[in-house]
Amino acid sequence: MDSTEEYVEFLNKVRRTIYIDNLSPAVTGTVVKAAFNQFGDVASVEFIPTFMQPEGVPRAALVEMANITLAQRIITDMNTLSFMIGGLPRPVRAKPAQVEMFDNRPRKPGREIQYSWRRKKDPDFEIAKKIQNVVKRHAAEASFLLEQQLKEEESLAERQAETLRVNCKKLEAMGRVSRDGKRLAERYGIRK
Repeated sequence: MDSTEEYVEFLNKVRRTIYIDNLSPAVTGTVVKAAFNQFGDVASVEFIPTFMQPEGVPRAALVEMANITLAQRIITDMNTLSFMIGGLPRPVRAKPAQVEMFDNRPRKPGREIQYSWRRKKDPDFEIAKKIQNVVKRHAAEASFLLEQQLKEEESLAERQAETLRVNCKKLEAMGRVSRDGKRLAERYGIRK
């Protein structure tokens, strides 16, 4: 396969791939694959590093689906409905994958990369310095937003755990009432 065909095939792969983030650090590829198999055939699941976030925080993944239409439908559905993992909603975001998200992307045909080091005397040095400062500020903002998101996630987890406890207590009470009702029915000879 020549480089042009390889790149076209790669672009098709990108179009049928979904980028999802805000996954729990405990989620495995098997869990993600099982969740997305409900929509259609999953070709592959690949977790990608989130360089701006520390270890142990929600992760991101690229989920390759069987076709482009299926991937687009899933993105639309996930942005309007809650994504459920293990019976509990998870605030997962879905977007179309971008070429830059893949580490193993082939080289684009006809593209050459040129670079040079900038010295203080160069006219572009100040522009490069401004870009560097913007990147630092962006990293600080992203870190702050991540902290806020983690607080929201903890709050959501606490609410979900409390709801689960309340529902378990209700289920136990219903079981007791049912058992008591059966005993009373037996004692007084009442049939259902």
